[in-house]
Amino acid sequence: MKGVELGKIIREFQLEVLRGASGYEDRLVTTEEMIRPGLPLKGFFEHFNPERLQVIGQVETTYLQGMDPEERAMRLNDFFAYDFPAVIISRGMEPLPEMVESAEKHDRTLLRSQLATAELISSVITYLTAELAPSITRHGVLLEVYGEGVLLMGESGVGKSETAIELVKRGHRLIADDAVEIRRVNTHTLIGTAPELIRHYIELRGIGVVDVQRLFGMSAVKKDQEIDLVINLEQWRDDAQYDRLGLDDRFTTLLDVKLPAMTIPVKPGRNLAIIVEVAAMNDRQKKMGYNAAQAFNDQINAHFEQVMAEQEREKKQ
Repeated sequence: MKGVELGKIIREFQLEVLRGASGYEDRLVTTEEMIRPGLPLKGFFEHFNPERLQVIGQVETTYLQGMDPEERAMRLNDFFAYDFPAVIISRGMEPLPEMVESAEKHDRTLLRSQLATAELISSVITYLTAELAPSITRHGVLLEVYGEGVLLMGESGVGKSETAIELVKRGHRLIADDAVEIRRVNTHTLIGTAPELIRHYIELRGIGVVDVQRLFGMSAVKKDQEIDLVINLEQWRDDAQYDRLGLDDRFTTLLDVKLPAMTIPVKPGRNLAIIVEVAAMNDRQKKMGYNAAQAFNDQINAHFEQVMAEQEREKKQ
């Protein structure tokens, strides 16, 4: 089951460990959902999901403080009997003595954050949504070109890495070479990154592996990037029909997300880096409401209509 280690969450949000259960750092959090357990603290556990992180805020603390000590101990004992990943106390508040006792009794993890409750929940859910998002790995190169995330795909040896290094030299940024890890963070957004082991490295046939960050500086690399455009590089085939106007929008689907796509034929003499730059700018222009191919087609049609209208007038005269 896919999950995020609790220890990683603790380090990411600088949570204070008030009490750690056995092996708590390796405990997997498998859902991005979090809960403020108001109803469970009243004894209502129907539909209660113990896989979620539990957050105790000022409202829950005030409610518990208003209880009779014996009832408070009973409610907290019933609550901590469930095997949830951890309880996080927000606002830097001190845990109630009965809370610590119940955590000790049932071997549960008790954490504390200095963040306000709403900010804590929002931040952790955003983080977990990204970490737990559906993901795939694809062979290709991902770059940021003029703010557009461009995924270069194609057979091995077609020139993806060479095109990428030329784009980096021209001021654009490399995210991943060879293997691109792609995550769907919502219904229409894909984020690509590189596996940690090969991040910032690129392989150039005849030279070998080079470290882009060390060669070109920090501004030449980026950790992750939203994917906006997929470009498939393929060897030029004389018998193939390639789009010359660009009127027909083409798409490819990754993780059920539809992305604009195009095929660029490769042959000696073609400057692929410049072609990719133009493709990225053209895609960005389309998003801003201007389609050059459609405008050109409309202009041609208007010209022919004008010529035909003039010919009709000449015939009538």
